[in-house]
Amino acid sequence: MSWFGIATYESLATGTLGARRTALVQHGRLYDLEAVLRQMDVALEDGLSASQDLTALLSDWYVRGDAVCTAVRRAIDAGVPAKVGALATDTFRLCVPYQPGRIFATASNFYEHAAEMGTKLAPRSESSPYMFMKAETSVTATDTDVVLPPHAERVDWEVELAVVIGRPGRHVPVAQAHEWIAGYTVINDVSARDLNRRTDYPFTHDWFRGKSFDTFAPLGPWFVPRDVIRDPQNLRMTLSVNGETMQNDTTAGMIFNIAEQIAYLSEILTLKPGDLIATGTPTGVGMGRGVYLKAGDVMVAGIEGIGAIENRVVAQRK
Repeated sequence: MSWFGIATYESLATGTLGARRTALVQHGRLYDLEAVLRQMDVALEDGLSASQDLTALLSDWYVRGDAVCTAVRRAIDAGVPAKVGALATDTFRLCVPYQPGRIFATASNFYEHAAEMGTKLAPRSESSPYMFMKAETSVTATDTDVVLPPHAERVDWEVELAVVIGRPGRHVPVAQAHEWIAGYTVINDVSARDLNRRTDYPFTHDWFRGKSFDTFAPLGPWFVPRDVIRDPQNLRMTLSVNGETMQNDTTAGMIFNIAEQIAYLSEILTLKPGDLIATGTPTGVGMGRGVYLKAGDVMVAGIEGIGAIENRVVAQRK
C-alpha cells in the first residue's frame, strides 16, 4: 500500500494569503487535496467536500474516511499528484493537522521512563493505564515556537505517538479497539516538571498545570490514516535537542498498548471522533538527565512511518 498523509497548510501566495487548505502528502511533498480529487472526477456530493477541512472530516471519519482514503489511493495509483504538481515550499506553511477535541495522555507507560522519573509501578497484572488530560489550547504546529512560562525552570520534552479516534465508542473491546482509530500523528508532550508538583494542597501532583500551557503540545507534521501504518506497536520514536539525540526507542516498549488504552478510556467515558490519545513516552527525557529546555533550543520529534516536527524554544515576552 502506498504511503500517504493528509496535512493542513496555510497559503503564503499573493491573493490567497492566510487561506487554510488540506493537502495530500507523499514523499515529503504536498499536493492540494481538492485539486487531486477533482482530477479523479470525485463528486463533492459523495461526502468529500470536507476534504478542505481535516477537523471536520475527522468528526465524521467513520462515515467518510474510507471514501476519502479510497479516492486518494486511486489518485496515487493513477499518478494524479504528479499531474497536479507539488506545492512550492515557499508558498505554504504547515498548520496543526487538525484541532483535537480532547487530549488524553498516558503517564509512565514505558518501564525505563518510569524508572528514570523515580516512579515506582505496581505489577502490570495489578494495574491499568494512568490517564490525565492536557488542554487542547496547548496544541501548536511544527516550525512554531514553544514558549517558556516565566515561572517555570524545568521544562522538558516527551515524544509520543498520538492516536486519533475516528468514531464514537463506549465499552470498546480490546480485540476490536483498532476499529476506532482514524489514524496517527506525532505529539511532543512538553512538560514543566517543577510545576507538575504542588505543596499548597495535599495532592502532590498537578500534571494539568505542568503540561497545559499554550504551545506545550507541538503536533504534526500531518495525519496518517490507520491502514497506512502496518504495525503501530513497532515504530521508532526519536527526539533530539540541538541535534543531540535524547530519546530513541520504539512503541513496542509500551506497558499498555494502544488497544488497551482505548478500551480503558472507553470504560470511563464515551470516546468521540477527533479525540487524541498521547500514548506515552520512552526513556531519555530531560529530567532523567538533569537537563532542561532553555531559550534558543531546537527540538525535533519524529516517529517512523509518520514524520517529524521541529520547534524552537523561546522565552515568554514580558
